[in-house]
Order: sequence, then C-alpha cells, then structure tokens
Amino acid sequence: MSNKKLVFSGVQPTGNLHLGNYLGALKNFVSLQKEMECIYCVVDLHAITVFQNPKNLYDNVLETTASFLATGLNPDKSIIFNQSSVSGHAELAWILNCVSRIGWLNRMTQFKDKAGSDKEKASVGLYIYPNLMAADILLYKATHVPVGADQKQHLELSRDIAQKFNKDFNCKDFFPIPEPLIPKNISRIMSLRDATKKMSKSEESDYSRINLKDTADDINKKIKKAKSDSNSIPGEIKSLENKPEALNLLTIYSELTNKSLEKIVSEMAGKEYSFLKAKLAEVLISEITPVGKEIQKLLKDKSYLKKILKKGTEKANIIAEENLKNIREKVGLI
Repeated sequence: MSNKKLVFSGVQPTGNLHLGNYLGALKNFVSLQKEMECIYCVVDLHAITVFQNPKNLYDNVLETTASFLATGLNPDKSIIFNQSSVSGHAELAWILNCVSRIGWLNRMTQFKDKAGSDKEKASVGLYIYPNLMAADILLYKATHVPVGADQKQHLELSRDIAQKFNKDFNCKDFFPIPEPLIPKNISRIMSLRDATKKMSKSEESDYSRINLKDTADDINKKIKKAKSDSNSIPGEIKSLENKPEALNLLTIYSELTNKSLEKIVSEMAGKEYSFLKAKLAEVLISEITPVGKEIQKLLKDKSYLKKILKKGTEKANIIAEENLKNIREKVGLI
C-alpha cells in the first residue's frame, strides 16, 4: 500500500448508527474509497473508555461492520477491521503517551463534556484516548483524516504529537502531518426532538433520531412527530435562525436531495411543515430502508462479517508491523 495519500478513520461500536452518522461520515467514506487508499476501523478500544456490556460490545462491532458494508464500503478497495485485533494500536498509544503533554490533554474540550461535573470518576482511558486516536492515525502514517467539527481538536493534537515525535527523535518527516478532510457541504444533523443538540445514539428517546435499521413505518412515525413550527415555511434562511427544529428538517431534506438549502427553502416557501415532512419521509424511506435491510441481512451471517474483519486485520497488521519496527528503532526499543 502506498503512503502517498492514505485515509484513516474510525467509528465507535456503541449501538445503532443513525442518519447523522450516515450523512456525516459513512457516505463520505464511500466517496473517499473511490479517490484514495482508505483504512476504516471499528474502534472498539475507544468504546471501552466508558463501560460497555461485553455482549453488547461484541454485537455492536459486528453491526458496525455490517453498516460499513451496507452503505457501500468495499473490503476489496478499503481495509476494514476492528482496532483491538491489531495490537500495534495499543503499543503505539503507549509510546505516544510518553510524547504527548498533559497540558495538551487538559485543553481537550470533549473530555470535559463527556466526563461531566465529576471528572475525578472518569476513566483514565477517557482522558488519554486522544493519544490513542493519534496512534490509530500515525500507526499507518495516514496523510488524511475525515473529521467533523467535534473531532478537529483531536486531529490537531495528532499533528502536534507527530511533529514532536519527529523532532524528539531527530527524524524529520518520519510521521506525515495528517491533514483534515472536512466535507464542505455536510451540515450537522440535529436531534428531531431538540435541534439544539446533535443527533445522537445516546439520547434517551428513539424518536430523536432516524436509525439506519428503521423500517418505513418507523421513519414515517418519527418524521410526523418531529418538532417543526406552527407557521408556514418562510422564503429565506434568515427567518429560520430562531427555529432550529424547522431548520433541521429542511437541512436533512437538502442533504438527501443533494440540493442547496437556499434552493430547498425557496421551493418550500409558503407551504406547511406537514408537506415538507411527507416529502422528507419519502426520501428517507427511499435512501435509508435499503441500507437497513442490507444490515439485517448481513447480521444473519456473522461468520461472513468476522471473515471480513479477519481479512482486514491481516492487511492492517502488515502495514502496522512494518511501521512499528521503524518506530521501535527510532525510540531505542529492542
């Protein structure tokens, strides 16, 4: 595998993937595999920074793999594997723990958000997992990483760590400085119940999100119950600034139809939100239910999913071991 342009990204196996994951990450993954060499990882070591029921974690790794395949990732074009199956991730993470600085980790806002008010009770893993993320990327000398706005700070840390390693061990350009790939036209997909929050697997109400495994009936019910607005749809985006739920529905419709938000608002101006909801449910059912059916089909053949992961692990291990051999030499490990 060439190191010229190499993409690395990972998805946590923590339950149902949803529309936000699909539009924000998975569709982009499929596009990238047509342009560059790609490594896509089910990051199960990241998942256990907070306690996971072991049976659920096992099942979720396979379901995330099925979701990768169902949305169009091709294991013959991209390397698909689970993180814990390549021990180099953990080994390099420890080396990078010794390169990274506490001050850098103290600036990570996601730890503060996830740990909440009682950070003393958070796991050490949750605190240092940005170093593991850096190891994930640098283990393969990835040059590009698709990131959303909430992960940009972690990629900046990966860049800082790469630069410090190269300087500390006098090996200029050993680790490439990974570049962010931020999709220009992808908007944040917000909760259907509270559009001030991102659509999330962890939100209590299942009506807050469209899951990739939702049936046509599920989607219809959720869109009908989604918060919108009592007035008709305005003719300009500015009028939606204080109406986040209405704006969210229009944004989702815009993403699914590949039309600009301005064009969608113009087309929908003066119409009731019930009209938009009917149209939105229609395009969601058309795009999402085939994915959900394919996920369910793949989950019936767990041996096939494990075979895909094993094949990906073998490919990933070849690259990881070659790079680790050089890393150990640089550090002075025998």
